[in-house]
Amino acid sequence: MGSITCDRVSELKAFDDTKAGVKGLVDAGITTIPQIIIQDRHTKHKFDDKPICRDPKISIPIIDLQRILKDSSLRSQVIDQIRSACEKWGFFQVINHGIPTSILDQAIDGIRSFFSTRC
Repeated sequence: MGSITCDRVSELKAFDDTKAGVKGLVDAGITTIPQIIIQDRHTKHKFDDKPICRDPKISIPIIDLQRILKDSSLRSQVIDQIRSACEKWGFFQVINHGIPTSILDQAIDGIRSFFSTRC
C-alpha cells in the first residue's frame, strides 16, 4: 500500500460523514471488515510534506517539527500552525518528529491489541 489515493480519501470521507464509526458497522451486523479500514501492517507508508491528494479541499495539515530544531525562534509559529489545525480540522500530521519507527510500530501494536480484546 503506497500513499493514500484520492479514491480512498473520498471513501474515508464518505464513511466519516455517516458518523456511524466502527461501532455503527458492528451494530449493523457486518461480517467482514470494509476494505477502506484495512491496512497492511507490513507496509510502511512513506509520508512527506506533499499533499496526499490533489483535491485542494482535502489537504491534511502537516506540521514539520524539524523547523523548531533548526531555529527555536520559529516555535511560536509552529504552535500557531498546530492551534489552527486543531481548530479547523481536529487533527494534523506531524513530520520530522524524531520518534523512531520501531516505537511507533510498538504503539500501533499495543492499540491493535487493546481494541481486539473482547469485553
